[in-house]
This record gives sequence, structure tokens and C-alpha cells, in this order.
Amino acid sequence: MRYVKETLTAESAPPPAPGAEQYPALDFANSAIALPGGQFADFLGTPEAANQWLADRDLAPADAGLQEMCTAQLRTLREQIRALLAARLNGCAPPASALAAVNEALTKAPAASLLHWDPARGLHRAASHPTTQIVEHALATLAADAATLLTAPDVTRLTACGSPPCNRYLLRHGRRHWCSTRCGDRARAARAYARRTQPKTT
Repeated sequence: MRYVKETLTAESAPPPAPGAEQYPALDFANSAIALPGGQFADFLGTPEAANQWLADRDLAPADAGLQEMCTAQLRTLREQIRALLAARLNGCAPPASALAAVNEALTKAPAASLLHWDPARGLHRAASHPTTQIVEHALATLAADAATLLTAPDVTRLTACGSPPCNRYLLRHGRRHWCSTRCGDRARAARAYARRTQPKTT
């Protein structure tokens, strides 16, 4: 499987999968997308792309200047969260390494926003982490959301997109098993093709 080097644009990228707007961790897990033709697009593939992904979700300033080491941390946590989602779907025990990775990320930044004062803003609450810990704060936020999803009633609606080669997860609504209209159309076209090419029995 080869990676698509160019970043998907807002026009070419599929819309968020059902449930991804409610659970940022689901959107995070879906930030690497398998595409037809053996290609693979990664929204966290470069520091610039990862910075943009975090900034679009208010998890980092647009000018945070992420480095590759931080980007690699994000990709690693994403794979561990995907391992937890897959274990949940398969009804098996989660990998110990995935549990450890999420728990470690949960402790990287304080969960509570502290009370601050400055003459311009007055009293306000803000995260206590310094700028150098932007990625740690993002990791902690995403890990906490993953833990919430995996322990919430909504997890019973978790499923994988039923249109190969798509690898995205979604929260099922009714009987829908596709993450997007594009995937649904591809699955229907594949079924229609299979019916047309199926040998006729006499």
C-alpha cells in the first residue's frame, strides 16, 4: 500500500464519518484513509498537515510549528486507539500496549483548566500547559475522548465501514454501515457488478 504524498483538500476528502463530530477520537482514528487503487492518505503524514488537523479542531494554534517527533507521537497514539476500536468490534481483549499508550497519554497534561487573571481579560480559565506541551495536551484530550467513547453506551453502535478498501470507523445509524455516500455508492456498485457477472445456473 503506498501513501498519497499530497494532502487531501477539503473538497477531495470524504466528510467526517457518522459519530466523528461527536467524538474527536473517532475522527482522529479515521485520519489515515485507505483509498481505492492501493493508495493511502494520511492527515497526519507531515508536521504541517498534523498541525493543520489539530488547529482545525482547536487542539493547537495554527502557528504551533509541530516537529516530526511530535507528529510521530500523534500517529502512534492513533494506531493504538484504532487497535482498541478493532478489539471492541471483534469482541476480544484489547492489546495491553494500546491500553498502556492511552493511559500514558491521559497523564501527559492536566485535565482541569486553571483559573487565571490578566488586566485585559479579567478572570478566565485556561489550560496550564506551556506552549512546549501543546502536543501533550492534544494527546491527553484525544486519549480522554477515546476512553469516553469506549466506555459510553454509544460504543454499541461502533462499526467499521462496509465498503472496502475503506478503513474508517463510524457510529451506526439504523442499518447504515458506510462512512460516507461515496463509500455507499461504491458498495452498491460492487454488489451490482457481482450480480451481473455471477454465472447463471441452469
